[in-house]
Amino acid sequence: MTTMLRLVPADHGRPMTLDEFLEADHEEGWHYELIEGSLYVSPMANPPQDWTEGYVYDQLRNYSQKRPDVINHVTRKCRIFVPSPKGVTAPEPDIGAYCDYPNAPPQSWREVSPVLVVEVFDSNAEKDLQRNVELYEQVESIQEYWVFDLRSDPVNPVMHVFRRENDTWVKSEHSADDVYETDLLPGMQLPVSKKVSKGR
Repeated sequence: MTTMLRLVPADHGRPMTLDEFLEADHEEGWHYELIEGSLYVSPMANPPQDWTEGYVYDQLRNYSQKRPDVINHVTRKCRIFVPSPKGVTAPEPDIGAYCDYPNAPPQSWREVSPVLVVEVFDSNAEKDLQRNVELYEQVESIQEYWVFDLRSDPVNPVMHVFRRENDTWVKSEHSADDVYETDLLPGMQLPVSKKVSKGR
């Protein structure tokens, strides 16, 4: 009888194949990704992260229902396959937004790729402001990458935007009091802070 592999935080950095990763069990309370053929373990979201993540998801979901011609699928459970000579690289962003998503769900995340990804964090800036910046830049479909930084204030995040221009990122930064607008999502006005949204 084969014993199922159980992943724990101490396995961070462990070399793995995609099949091993997909078939493994894991200790709850942690987030597991496969990056360059090795396991990457990070803490699950704290309540402030979940609060902001839920807010941004709701805004994008509502927009997609009004403008399915722009984005027609938004999810908090996606995996993105990034080409890498060092091994399978499949980060799992907090939110992914897609255009031309098929009417029937695909069999694998390899079959689809988002135009927008979002991460929310309150620690480990290296993962979201360095590692993922480089990874998502390699995925041609991704036109914008949003990062909500809660380190200074869990209620009033700083929003970092990486926008694709000539195959590279152009970065901008927006305070909690800002309302973000982008040509990628025509007509959408996103208050950076949920608190600001309630006051509008």
